[in-house]
This record gives sequence, structure tokens and C-alpha cells, in this order.
Amino acid sequence: MSVCALSHEIGSDAGFAGVKDCMLRVRSPQDLGAAIVFIVIGLAGLYVGKDLTFGTASQMGPGFFPTWLNFLIIAIGVGIGVKALAVEGPPIERFQVRPILFVVVAIVVFGFLISAVGLALSAGLMTIFAAYARRGGVNVTETILLAAGLAVFSVILFVYTLGQAVPPWWGR
Repeated sequence: MSVCALSHEIGSDAGFAGVKDCMLRVRSPQDLGAAIVFIVIGLAGLYVGKDLTFGTASQMGPGFFPTWLNFLIIAIGVGIGVKALAVEGPPIERFQVRPILFVVVAIVVFGFLISAVGLALSAGLMTIFAAYARRGGVNVTETILLAAGLAVFSVILFVYTLGQAVPPWWGR
């Protein structure tokens, strides 16, 4: 018999007094929300990849890596969920449209600009625009340095290292 059932059985005559002591308490709602998102994404990945051949460790099929990756995502979700029950954390903040809107618009603008002005300028402009998603003020110097660094890093990585057919500096 569990401790909760035993305490309920020998507890007070009030009926459900012992049950209240045994209920799980969410200590970190943000972590619980993140855990649910991870678990849902992992389960969705497993569902989408259910028709892929799994194979074996020596003869991996196209579903081998995605399946293990989805199990890892689910395990991360479970771990974060356990942490949400054990460690105090902040409450869930109210929903804000501005950050989501700025980031989505920055990605769309990047997609339209990349062929016209190249990877470096597109990445820089996207970084500067996305910086305004921040609730507080934007540090202009910090943002420009970040944009320049990301632009150069993107060109080095995607154009010169990986050989992607993306115009690095100016459009086609």
C-alpha cells in the first residue's frame, strides 16, 4: 500500500484530507510547459516517421536516426517535467505577440532578400530587425556587432566551408 493511500486511510475523518497531501505540486510551470512541448514534438516525430524502415545498428534504415532522436527529445521532455515537479521556477509569462511577430517577419524578409542582396547582408539585416523583438531597449552597438559577426560566420560556414550555392555578398 502506498504512503498516500495509507495516510488517507488512517487520516482524519474529513474524507479527502489525506489526498491533498499526496497531490503533485508543479513548482515550475515554465518547465512543465516546455516538457509538454518536447514530449509532443517527440511523439509527433515518431508518428510522422512510423512508416520509415528502422533497420539495425549495423544496417541502419532511414528511420533509425530520426526514431532515436525523437526518443531523445521525449526523454529530455520527461527530464524537464520531473524537474518542474522538483525545483522551484518562475510562473508562465503572459503571451506576447511582438517577439513572435518580429522574429517571423525577420525570417520572411531574410527569405526574400537572400537572392537579391546576398547571404551576408540578409543575415545582418535579419539580425538587426529581430533584435527589436526584445521587450527592453535595443543596444545598437551590440546589435550591429552581433549582426556583423553572424553575417561573416554565415558566409564562411555556408558558402566557403559547406559550398552551398548561395550568393555570399551580393545578389545573383
